[in-house]
Amino acid sequence: MLVQSGGTTVSDNAIPSTNSSQSSIRLDPWLDQYAERASGLSASEVRALFAVASRPEVVSLAGGMPFVSALPQEYLGDAARIATTTRRGEALQYGSGQGIPHFREQICDIMSLEGIHAHPDDVVVTTGSQHAVDLMSRIFLDPGDVVIAEGPSYVGSLGIFRSYQAETVHVPIDDDGLQPQALRETIARLEKAGRRIKFLYTIPNFHNPAGVTLTMERRREVLDICHQHGILVLEDNPYGLLWFDRVPPEAIRSLDSDGVVYLGSFSKIFAPGFRLGYVLAPHAVREKLVLANESAVLSPTTFGQVMVSEYLEHNDWRGQIDTFRGLYRDRRDAMISALDEFLPTLDKTHPNGGFYIWLSLPEGFDSKEMLPLAVHELVAYTPGTAFYADGTGQDKIRLSFCYPTPAEIRTGIERLSRVVHREQDLLATFGTSRPRTDAQHGVSTPSPDTV
Repeated sequence: MLVQSGGTTVSDNAIPSTNSSQSSIRLDPWLDQYAERASGLSASEVRALFAVASRPEVVSLAGGMPFVSALPQEYLGDAARIATTTRRGEALQYGSGQGIPHFREQICDIMSLEGIHAHPDDVVVTTGSQHAVDLMSRIFLDPGDVVIAEGPSYVGSLGIFRSYQAETVHVPIDDDGLQPQALRETIARLEKAGRRIKFLYTIPNFHNPAGVTLTMERRREVLDICHQHGILVLEDNPYGLLWFDRVPPEAIRSLDSDGVVYLGSFSKIFAPGFRLGYVLAPHAVREKLVLANESAVLSPTTFGQVMVSEYLEHNDWRGQIDTFRGLYRDRRDAMISALDEFLPTLDKTHPNGGFYIWLSLPEGFDSKEMLPLAVHELVAYTPGTAFYADGTGQDKIRLSFCYPTPAEIRTGIERLSRVVHREQDLLATFGTSRPRTDAQHGVSTPSPDTV
């Protein structure tokens, strides 16, 4: 049957039908129409926590939100005035898919602090560094491909790889970062199985979520391993300038300009609201990144580029990074001190920079199931399961020290300790940290598209 609607002929066959005989009701009538890759899109634990963590009575140790209040207001005001007056014609207009040339020169100056000697022509400006991960995935990943990543790894990137129907295979880390021997063994196993490995995704400095830093010796070894097997290295480094007690090793990209694609961001050293990141890539890869960038967003924000460029041009941005370092160092120390006081028996990482501490819970704990109890105690964290593609990491949690004050951090850790001690009592009583209601009563949970 054809229906006339507003001058347009529409077939009723185009509208998904509802079978009244079905035992369940579809909440999404378009469910069967989505592309297969859409099944890889799902909300992460981190995203779900923001609504809870925003409540003023909850101490959030969950989201990695920079403390942007530390930016002097005059920095932003001066940059905004220039963007809306002197450079208005540029800032309010469409721009290049690669980014403003002078801004790319300034990005090269920033990267030089980590030993990288780059040309502005090889830099592509993106809408945050996570957008750069998406662009790299778009141009490299086919369904069934493999991405090797640390275990744990950044939840946002894991979601991107999954959305492109690639499989993430984890390699374990320790206090010195990615374990080279485990990387060798993983590559050998995948190659023997005939799998296609597209790249190694690594966060070498102040890792998210683990907080550890890859040593220079291991950087060289990991790079050699990838060279031997023809594997591209995707180095994601949003935290590298936020070191506390000692400068981290120079970037992996400083050791190789052909086999490493480097990602950076202004979210941590300036402000995330501008949504500006960048990619440094070999020439041929850069060309495809520009085309993919134009296809996705036409051009990254010119207004944001002009504002950040003016900030870099006329303000002491290195001094501001020093301010951030001191602020985050104090908060890390507050969290380490509180953990030593209230949860002294639990293992934890001791980051030399960045935003995060990786906490190990006692055997038998499930950090995801424990989270509602923690929220009831007015403290939030991110469960370790968010950072593994296979859903493991139940006995881990990520604690973020970047946003709450030292006093709030101590309060939050004290609240968390009450939750942990209560779970220990449950574990001793029931043999598990929490009785599983569904398993006890044989109730299956419906899929999210049905009721």
